[in-house]
Amino acid sequence: MEWHQITSPGNRDCNEDTAACFERKGEFCFVAADGLGGHGKGEVASRLLAETIGQCFEQNEGDAEAFLHNALLSAQAAVISEQKRQNASCEMKTTAAVLAVIGGRARWGHCGDTRLYVFHKNKVVCRTLDHSVPQMLASAGDIREKDIRRHPDRNRLLRCFGVEWDEPRYVLSEEIDLANAQAFLLCTDGFWDFIDEKTMGRLLKKAGSVREWLETMAAVVEQNGTGHDMDNYTAIAVFV
Repeated sequence: MEWHQITSPGNRDCNEDTAACFERKGEFCFVAADGLGGHGKGEVASRLLAETIGQCFEQNEGDAEAFLHNALLSAQAAVISEQKRQNASCEMKTTAAVLAVIGGRARWGHCGDTRLYVFHKNKVVCRTLDHSVPQMLASAGDIREKDIRRHPDRNRLLRCFGVEWDEPRYVLSEEIDLANAQAFLLCTDGFWDFIDEKTMGRLLKKAGSVREWLETMAAVVEQNGTGHDMDNYTAIAVFV
């Protein structure tokens, strides 16, 4: 496994995103999180989520499914606890995508509009579905998938960490064999908003390394974001 990560504040004063990569005994965990709330509170939420997931990974003795359930529930509890400590329940939230590679197989979980893509033969073969109003409209056939990026309700989320749950609101994938994956990409909406899947695959085909792939994608994000109010953006690229 090879990986590279990048995070940038975009045009914002504060970067509320967090990227984290953990390795232990030949197993791996990758986290991309997009904090919500502003004034530093979103930054606390995304960082706390990543730290909690990392702690769970260090202690993990189970399979990927058990780990992800434990880690994501623990992260939710940690964010809620910190909200109460700081009296910031309206300002301390985060989305996240988490990839676990355990026992030579991969599984991921997500909540919100931070995405995970799976590539095979330089094409997207799977991506998480956003928990957002535009994704709901696209899934219902009311808008096209490509219209999610410019929809006026693009930032209206239906789920995130830091909102009290009656039941878990994250979604876990099925487990896949690494033989069916060439690469993974975890990225916040500030990243995928300015690069489409076709371009991701084209740059993957040309890339000689995982770092080159991610940095050429980031250059496209910066170019396409010029003249726009660019949000924080974060991405982790993983080569199998």
